[in-house]
Amino acid sequence: MPNLSEGFLWYLAFLFSAVVHEASHAYTAMKLGDNTAYKGGQVTLDPLPHIKREPFGTIVVPILSFLAGGWMIGWASAPYNPEWARNYPERSAFMSLAGPASNLVLVIVAGLTIRLGIVLDIFYAPDSINLAHIVASRQPGMMEGTATLLSILFSLNILLFAFNLIPLPPLDGSGIIVFFLNKNRAVAYIDFIQSTNFLLIGLLFAWKIFYFVFDPLHLMFINLLYPEFGYK
Repeated sequence: MPNLSEGFLWYLAFLFSAVVHEASHAYTAMKLGDNTAYKGGQVTLDPLPHIKREPFGTIVVPILSFLAGGWMIGWASAPYNPEWARNYPERSAFMSLAGPASNLVLVIVAGLTIRLGIVLDIFYAPDSINLAHIVASRQPGMMEGTATLLSILFSLNILLFAFNLIPLPPLDGSGIIVFFLNKNRAVAYIDFIQSTNFLLIGLLFAWKIFYFVFDPLHLMFINLLYPEFGYK
């Protein structure tokens, strides 16, 4: 039986992380000349416009994934102008990079908050770790819930950061490839990833790759967070 109180914390962490990710895409595109997402209401940390745009990815899939596996995944999206991307490939690559970069920032913020809590003797490093148990509270109640939420934020944003960097459409990593191409090849590549019929295949293949990558990657981040403990 899933822990529903933990599921609520998973959903808070997921929705916040997904909204920051998509708002970062939207804000970067706006600053670089594409107002499509801004006009669609995505340059905001208010979750409602993001939920309205992708209700299946922001509500249904996260809940089903938690009920099935005890952790949460899903998606949101921000629109952009394909012609803008064709005219300014490098700018479109910066837009693609902005989402994963925002998740890395959230990992760092969660990690620094955890370390601060340890310094203040509010938290401590547990003997064993999992996605929702990166840090433990010395007191029950609200601080225990805070420790769980910070743990989920830390783990989930590692997942979102790394998974989205896989260079397969429709993931952000496919858009970042443009950085390494000249203008003509970049335009041809953008046309390809915008018109490809293999988006679902790319997503499934990326997930198969990530299945083998995530555990060692997560452990690496844990040991960066706790270099003095050497978790295995």
